[in-house]
Amino acid sequence: MISSTFIPYKAQDFTEAEMQQKARDFYAYMDERRSVREFSDKWVPKEVIGQLIMAASTAPSGAHKQPWTFCAVSDPALKKAIREAAEEEEYTNYHGRMSESWLEDLQPFGTDWHKPFLETVPWLIIVFRRIYETEGGEKKNNYYVNESVGLATGMLLTAIHQAGLVSLTHTPSPLKFLQKILNRPDNERPFLLIPVGYPAEGAEVPDLQRKSLDEVAVFFEKN
Repeated sequence: MISSTFIPYKAQDFTEAEMQQKARDFYAYMDERRSVREFSDKWVPKEVIGQLIMAASTAPSGAHKQPWTFCAVSDPALKKAIREAAEEEEYTNYHGRMSESWLEDLQPFGTDWHKPFLETVPWLIIVFRRIYETEGGEKKNNYYVNESVGLATGMLLTAIHQAGLVSLTHTPSPLKFLQKILNRPDNERPFLLIPVGYPAEGAEVPDLQRKSLDEVAVFFEKN
């Protein structure tokens, strides 16, 4: 039997009114989060990026394997290489790989295959999924990898917003070029490319509305 060490959990204790207020305040704050495609080149300290990654790493994961690697890139040569490879894939996407309905759905965002922000932004965070680990020359699988990395990425985006920065979940599919450019090991697979920084002066975002509670939730209440 595998023994585990447990420590006391220190729960927060709020009144019902405090919980309701905190929930409302947090929703209102997160509702201001937007994906941005116009970035400033204003510098963001490495220490800030490190803390954002640590916040993401507090996410739950299957068997606590934490099956993720966050590659933070500020090197101009690497950013240039990533932009060129991403634009090559995106050009193919926009010129035949994407369906007509997909292209129509993208029109409100005013986006195309050009991705200059990948060089302008101070940092690119590339999230990798760790499919397995190698211990003593043996492969040991990680569990619920996609779910775990998805949760960590969501927490990363929340942390970025909380720090007063902006981001974009960029997916120049297929993403395999990132593994090659960053020389990542065979057990890692690219999951998302996330530019992180300040918005450019005068940056604009689409005037979109999020779905209401009734559209995203179903409550099965007790009698």
